[in-house]
Amino acid sequence: MVKVIKKEFVVIGKEGATLDGEGFIQKLWEDANSHFSEVAHLAKRDANGNIVGIWGAMSDISHSFKPWEEGFSKGLYLAGVECIDHADAPDGWTKWTIPGYEYIVVENYRGAFEETIGHMKEVGIPLVGAIHDYTDPATGKGYLYFPIRETS
Repeated sequence: MVKVIKKEFVVIGKEGATLDGEGFIQKLWEDANSHFSEVAHLAKRDANGNIVGIWGAMSDISHSFKPWEEGFSKGLYLAGVECIDHADAPDGWTKWTIPGYEYIVVENYRGAFEETIGHMKEVGIPLVGAIHDYTDPATGKGYLYFPIRETS
């Protein structure tokens, strides 16, 4: 578990909601991956030209980036790629500008979500926004980002 401050950033992807039914996240990823060429040129890249991040960004239903509601069972999901700040989403894609936060970051494994939420409650660390899935394209490793403090 590490703490990271991440400034406001842009994700362009395929948006869906828990209201779309079971398996909706997998369908969003299939759609995003099969049409990735439409947004590849917008992806933020590091000094070596590698894509910076793949995000499963989340928000409450109102697009306010608050945590999913009803016991983390109701919300929005955006399967996408971190993009340059001024990028416009092509037709059929959605752009989210995610506010800056200080995050607790943990490697994503079965049970990581529940363990981290439990630990945060135990030690009195508030969850101030929606949790995001992050995949590091360089390693393929997945992480969960738990926002604990808003930054400017």
